[in-house]
Amino acid sequence: MIDSARLGLPAFEPGHVWLVGAGPGDPGLLSALALHALDRADAVIYDALVDSRILRLARPGATLDYAGKRGGRPSPRQPDITALIIRQARAGHRVLRLKGGDPCVFGRGAEEALALVAAGIPFRIVPGITAGIGGLAYAGIPVTYRGTNSAVTFVTGHSSAGAVPDGVDWPAIARGSPVVVLYMALKHLPQIVERLIAGGRRRDEPAAIVSKASTPGQQVLVTTLEQLAGLAAAAETPAVVVVGEVVRLRAGLDWLGGLAGRRLDPAPLGGCGGC
Repeated sequence: MIDSARLGLPAFEPGHVWLVGAGPGDPGLLSALALHALDRADAVIYDALVDSRILRLARPGATLDYAGKRGGRPSPRQPDITALIIRQARAGHRVLRLKGGDPCVFGRGAEEALALVAAGIPFRIVPGITAGIGGLAYAGIPVTYRGTNSAVTFVTGHSSAGAVPDGVDWPAIARGSPVVVLYMALKHLPQIVERLIAGGRRRDEPAAIVSKASTPGQQVLVTTLEQLAGLAAAAETPAVVVVGEVVRLRAGLDWLGGLAGRRLDPAPLGGCGGC
């Protein structure tokens, strides 16, 4: 598939596990290491957010095991997934644990890696493009822009218990982060919006929901923070939510939707001085 020797890529040894990020969906966003792993793996254990086009890149003869978790639906238990990874590695297979986005951004990559450490199994972590960056870029929304923000906050909107995370200081985020990117937040958007507004966020601040980012089914809903929760029911999953002035840039940067004749004056997007 790729010239691994020319690129100097590491060998994928039998009995090793690679925890690999597959990006937000578009196979073109795979890294060279991810393609190398797909070309060599004996066993691919993949999650629910891995695009089917990416799975078709697996080596002929490799086993494909689904290990996806989706909120509100029957899903494999994490201990069973970890046990499968370890069992395949101990059988001498090259095991590719393929995860959507980046394995260590609101995934369980670190958790699974620690289990491999405890089991004495060698592993490698291969980062992927997370949806909060790559998915928004496909929607024409940059997470930073010199005229608006010098900081961005990534937050999960769904705790392991299935509720709005209690450990998040929502008032501090509302006051201190010019741009907020929310993962897995559709179910709890009404509560999250309420907390952000209570923390001082403007009701008319631009916001957007990007569903199925970087795939042929991508959907982008642009609105305001106050009206954000009302659009949650119309949005498909998986989805990433962004709140901040950078959303206004989509009017001129929607490269995927076509830019012919479009112009955007960035002057109204002030607020960050010389950052």
